[in-house]
Amino acid sequence: MKKIFVFFLIFLLFLFSNVVVSSKKYVKNVDNNQQIQGIYISYLEYLTYFQGNALNINKAYINKMLDNIKSLGLNTIFLHVSPFSDSIYKSNIFPYSSTLSGVEGNNPGMDYLDYFLKESHKRNLKVHAWINPYRVSSSNDVSKISKQNPAYSLLNTSEVQVSEDGIYYNPASSKVIDLIIKQVSELITNYDIDGIHFDDYFYVNQDIDLENYKKYSLKNPNVTLEDYRLQMVNTMIKNVYKTIKSYNQNIIFSIAPDGNIDNNYKYHFADIKTWLKENDYVDIIMPQVYYGFENQYKPFDKTINEWNDLIKNNTKLVPVLAFYKVGQLDNLAGSGKYEWLNNNNVINRQINFIKTLNKYEGFTLFRYDFLFNSNLETNMTSAEIKNMKLVFNNSKYS
Repeated sequence: MKKIFVFFLIFLLFLFSNVVVSSKKYVKNVDNNQQIQGIYISYLEYLTYFQGNALNINKAYINKMLDNIKSLGLNTIFLHVSPFSDSIYKSNIFPYSSTLSGVEGNNPGMDYLDYFLKESHKRNLKVHAWINPYRVSSSNDVSKISKQNPAYSLLNTSEVQVSEDGIYYNPASSKVIDLIIKQVSELITNYDIDGIHFDDYFYVNQDIDLENYKKYSLKNPNVTLEDYRLQMVNTMIKNVYKTIKSYNQNIIFSIAPDGNIDNNYKYHFADIKTWLKENDYVDIIMPQVYYGFENQYKPFDKTINEWNDLIKNNTKLVPVLAFYKVGQLDNLAGSGKYEWLNNNNVINRQINFIKTLNKYEGFTLFRYDFLFNSNLETNMTSAEIKNMKLVFNNSKYS
């Protein structure tokens, strides 16, 4: 009897081990104790490094970029995979980005996201896919939109608007929300990404949804236009979160809103207070706190404390820091406009400050070029990087 029981127990363990092994492809190997030390790679880097080059040159550039990032002690990349209703990957929804080849829809010769992922993961770097969900073009020239672009068939409808400063999807459109969800689904199911990331491009155009609101207000007369827009963005954000978590709980959803809390409500209609109070919106909030300590209007320490205090749920705080201001005059800072010119340890001090906050989960630098482009490099850049690395050397995550 004992032998039968032992055999049965071994058989059950065998079955269980097979289940665990077979399910591994659905579970990412995530180190939940590692805080983010991140950096952005945007489409502007693609324009600088990739356009007009042979593939072997671009692969070498990517490898060099990743080696530079790794050598600095960073561990996470926020990679622009869809800046303009397009893709740097093989998509069944969006055309290849013009930022790679110069012409939207032209095959750039390889799947850039796939290459970035493979080379990043070799170096133990995590990759979050950065999407601009509503921006179609920063130009109003519709002739540059390829027929493969989903925006093309929506031109001359209420789903897409052409304005002086560009072409945008309508955030109040259910078709647009469905399109965004499809893109997120395509990315998380086809690529081994560590996260989905949005920045602050929500309601860029201020009259794009007036017809939608007019119809809505007939049945909901007490809802203001501002509240309606907040609802529209919230609907999209919550559906994206649900889509991600239904597939894989370990994939992170993050948003980088305007660092000025009030601007999110006045201009972008990003309801950050709801996201940071209720559950099922975001995992990480990444406010673009592009201010120095001496900023007359929005001093860094006060502003980042306000963000930390806003968080009432389990959302983690990973501020985006303005490395692009290093060695520059900050004309919007009032009496503090010389801070980035006169000091080479601003980023160092900012990281040390935010590490003391109870919601702190890391930081991210904007953006790659301002750290590693030799044409932009100055003595101030080198000194700031050296001082910043002192923070890493004192961190268990470096």
